Amino acid sequence: MQKIKSLMTRQGLKSPPESLSDFGAIESLRVPGKEEFRELREQPSDPQAEQELINSIEQVYFSADSFDIVKYELEKLPPVLNLQELEEYRDKLKQQQAAVSKKVADLILEKQPAYVKELERVTSLQTGLQLAVVICTNGRRHLNIAKEGFTQASLGLLANQRKRQLLIGLLKSLRTIKTLQRTDVRLSEMLEEEDYPGAIQLCLECQKAASTFKHYSCISELNSKLQDTLEQIEEQLDVALSKICKNFDINHYTKVQQAYRLLGKTQTAMDQLHMHFTQAIHNTVFQVVLGYVELCAGNTDTKFQKLQYKDLCTHVTPDSYIPCLADLCKALWEVMLSYYRTMEWHEKHDSEETFSASEGSNVIATEETNFDRGYVKKKLEHGLTRIWQDVQLKVKTYLLGTDLSIFKYDDFIFVLDIISRLMQVGEEFCGSKSEVLQESIRKQSVNYFKNYHRTRLDELRMFLENETWELCPVKSNFSILQLHEFKFMEQSRSPSVSPSKQPVSTSSKTETLFEQYCSGGNPFEIQASHKDEETEDVLASNGYESDEQEKSAYQEYDSDSDVPEELKRDYVDEQTGDAPVKSVSRETLKSRKKSDYSLNKVNAPILTNTTLNVIRLVGKYMQMMNILKPIAFDVIHFMSQLFDYYLYAIYTFFGRNDSLESTGLGLSSSRLRTTLNRIQESLIDLEVSADPTATLTAAEERKEKVPSPHLSHLVVLTSGDSLYGLAERVVATESLVFLAEQFEFLQPHLDAVMPAVKKPFLQQFYSQTVSTASELRKPIYWIVAGKAIDYEQMLLLMANVKWDVKEIMSQHNIYVDALLKEFEQFNRRLNEVSKRVRIPLPVSNTLWEHCIRLANRTIVEGYANVKKCSNEGRALMQLDFQQFLMKLEKLTDIRPIPDKEFVETYIKAYYLTENDMERWIKEHREYSTKQLTNLVNVCLGSHINKKARQKLLAAIDDIDRPKR
Repeated sequence: MQKIKSLMTRQGLKSPPESLSDFGAIESLRVPGKEEFRELREQPSDPQAEQELINSIEQVYFSADSFDIVKYELEKLPPVLNLQELEEYRDKLKQQQAAVSKKVADLILEKQPAYVKELERVTSLQTGLQLAVVICTNGRRHLNIAKEGFTQASLGLLANQRKRQLLIGLLKSLRTIKTLQRTDVRLSEMLEEEDYPGAIQLCLECQKAASTFKHYSCISELNSKLQDTLEQIEEQLDVALSKICKNFDINHYTKVQQAYRLLGKTQTAMDQLHMHFTQAIHNTVFQVVLGYVELCAGNTDTKFQKLQYKDLCTHVTPDSYIPCLADLCKALWEVMLSYYRTMEWHEKHDSEETFSASEGSNVIATEETNFDRGYVKKKLEHGLTRIWQDVQLKVKTYLLGTDLSIFKYDDFIFVLDIISRLMQVGEEFCGSKSEVLQESIRKQSVNYFKNYHRTRLDELRMFLENETWELCPVKSNFSILQLHEFKFMEQSRSPSVSPSKQPVSTSSKTETLFEQYCSGGNPFEIQASHKDEETEDVLASNGYESDEQEKSAYQEYDSDSDVPEELKRDYVDEQTGDAPVKSVSRETLKSRKKSDYSLNKVNAPILTNTTLNVIRLVGKYMQMMNILKPIAFDVIHFMSQLFDYYLYAIYTFFGRNDSLESTGLGLSSSRLRTTLNRIQESLIDLEVSADPTATLTAAEERKEKVPSPHLSHLVVLTSGDSLYGLAERVVATESLVFLAEQFEFLQPHLDAVMPAVKKPFLQQFYSQTVSTASELRKPIYWIVAGKAIDYEQMLLLMANVKWDVKEIMSQHNIYVDALLKEFEQFNRRLNEVSKRVRIPLPVSNTLWEHCIRLANRTIVEGYANVKKCSNEGRALMQLDFQQFLMKLEKLTDIRPIPDKEFVETYIKAYYLTENDMERWIKEHREYSTKQLTNLVNVCLGSHINKKARQKLLAAIDDIDRPKR
């Protein structure tokens, strides 16, 4: 198509679009007529042939406009012209021209509709332009009229109005500048009023306004002045922030935080706050200690102010040590409370800001606020541990400045009380276990307590050696919780109660110290001792809790001759321990057996002054353990030594008898023997007890051991009238049992504070030591039972009896009456002793059991001494024993009679045949070799021959051989 257009150009033709561009000549544009189009279209056409003709046109014909076709064709002519060739070439050119013309005609006809449409649009455009020319002409005409209508005065009025507006704006600016210059006075007033947010807001607004009028020369100096004022505000703001550390005020802190938020320095404020808290801790402890040091020094010497805190602590005197420590902890509490309330403030305001931010739409501002809030939260959480560590180090330095061993026990407990409360504060403050304080106070406490415990053991030995084992009269409702030393176990936790007086366990839901004292008060306020205000109402008068009880005990039964004299006393319920009541019937008293010797006293615990002192010591030990739980194991170990030494002393004084084990009755269990051996090896210094002159030297070498105690010479255990010191033995033994019961009562409390890894020690102590206390009754009362009745006299009487009688006797022998008289005399002596000391039912049962057991074994021994015995003699033995049992059952209510089968079985063995006798010997090894041998020898001749005798003796020898 481009080639055709170029060729048309060479031929002087124009394309329709190009010809349309000349609007001036658009009317003179020649459009081919219909005839011409028809001629071109009527010519025979072969599109392919025509296209080939067009393609055969030389390329040069389609070149630039400057191409000269005529010249080009003339130059192509050969030197020698040939008419025929020229004509042929001319025809060819004509054909090519005709093909191009036809092609152009076809294209024109094809674009004819578009051409017509475009021509109409051009015509419409020409009409619109003519209308625009008319409008412009009218506008210019009206403008000329308006210009001619206005005067110079009108334009002057407008100029004056504009000038007036400019002058009003200038006046407003001047007034603003004047206000800015007077701002410093208002800023000073706001700073004095501590309105830091308002001052900063005003200063920032002034700076913004100053930047608006910076084109005035007077504003540059004002800008510098405002900047200096802002820096001054920041300095005062920092001072205000430091005041928060000692006395937190919500309104004050809110203003400070708002001020820092306006400055955009929230993070900087938090960094400064932690620095101020650290500085406040240092300054506070230094000023407190310095005040006490200067007060005790009694002069105004300034040399103490130049000392380091560590050196200053060494100048605190013992008299002022505890008050100074209390004030030190009170001051540190104020700092920690301020930090706690600071965190509370941020938690509350963070939640409020989060809620308000969720309602807003400023995403960028919310993200910045969240970032600052996260930074503040992490900084505060990290600061908890840091501040507590600083507090611990300051208190530890103070504690190390003085040797705590110089203090008395109560003062030392008070120091531990304060430190324990401080550690409780630390645990609630940041969840820390106070490792620094614990390690420091633990070392000093263990050293102090070792020395204290050693002194108490020596005192206990002195008490035991001077103890006369008289009953300490206490009321029937006596409880160790009534003693001052155990008040801490029953008092509820309250702000006015110190930790040493608080219960071991409290309810799971309790207020923290910070919650209790958040609004005021201080957990380190020194409380007055409650001992001066309270009295211990635990002692009874003459064994009766009141005079009315003593009178009522005699009133109803004074004239009752049927009631034994020993029962004409106040009747007390054995199980409940209630006071005497007048409504008890005479039959009730008669029904009581004579073996119940607890009727003559109120059923109060049996204990001595030494027992009470040991219990008080246990209470003091538990106070220390409750205050400082890390040393719980050491304290419980020392408590166990108190019990061990008391138990060992009771056994040494009243139960040690080498002849006991020879009886073969198993009076001392293997557990008791093991316990006694352990105590002797671990606690008793036998060398010191053997050589009193070496006591001091040996005590230094064996600090963990104590010399064995010696019974006071005032205690007589050899008098038959007093049943060989039965009253003293009862008081001593039952006081030990009572002490064991108190340890059992305290076991849950001890178990609660004992570390888990050390609990096996506590369990072993209770299972192997405390539980063996009641087992001492057997060996101790066995000694009384062995001497109270003359068993040797009974053997002599039995030796004079003739047992080879030929007829059955109806009268028992006199040795039975003699033995029963011994028991009656024993019963009377027991009654006399019971007038001094209440004999509990287990004790009387043990005594009667021992006496009866010894009597029955003496009977068997007497029967074993018989040389000759007939069947009638064996029947007499049974008659004697049955008479003894019948009379004995009236004296005691012990059922069954101990070793009754032991005697009856031995008597009946006389009738056994040879085979039954051999089997019986092998099954009954409880009898001695002498008793078995005598049984065989007595049976010889009656129903056992010599050969059988030898066989039975050989069996006895086989049984006895392992015992040798």
